[in-house]
Amino acid sequence: MLPTGRFFDVVTVDERVGVETFDQLLRRGLPFGPTLLDHRARRVGFFLGSQSLKDFTHYLTREEGTPPAYRYLGRGSVVVVPGPMPMSGDRYEWLRAPTRRPMANPLRPVALATMLVAAAELLARVDRYGERYPSAASLARNAIERASTDAG
Repeated sequence: MLPTGRFFDVVTVDERVGVETFDQLLRRGLPFGPTLLDHRARRVGFFLGSQSLKDFTHYLTREEGTPPAYRYLGRGSVVVVPGPMPMSGDRYEWLRAPTRRPMANPLRPVALATMLVAAAELLARVDRYGERYPSAASLARNAIERASTDAG
C-alpha cells in the first residue's frame, strides 16, 4: 500500500469506464500517467500529480456530458499497487506501469477529466443502442420494416 497525496493522487472509476478511458487516452496520444486495474473490485485507477483535485474537478465540471462516478484519493488515503513481478491471477495489474522518473504534466488532469466524460457518454450511448437493438436480427427486422414502410 502506498499513501496518496504527497507525491501523487489517484482517481478510480468503474472498470468499464476506466478501460474505455484508458484506451481513448492511449489512442489519442493524450498525456496520462500510471494506470492500474483492480480485478476484484473491477475498478481502474489513474495516477495524477499530487494536489490535482482542484484542476481535475474544474475541468470535469466544464464538460458537457455527465461525469461518471469516481473516487478521488488524495492526502489521507492509500492505494494498493501491483507488485514488482506480475503473476498470473494477481488482483492488481498495471495497465500502464510507472516510469522511474515520471514527468509532471499539468495537462494530465485535463485529459483525464475530458476522456472520463467522453468514455461515459460513449458507453451510455452504446447501452441505449443495445436496449433498442438487442440483437443483429432485431436491427435487421427494424431496417426491413422501415424500408417496407417507406416503399408502401
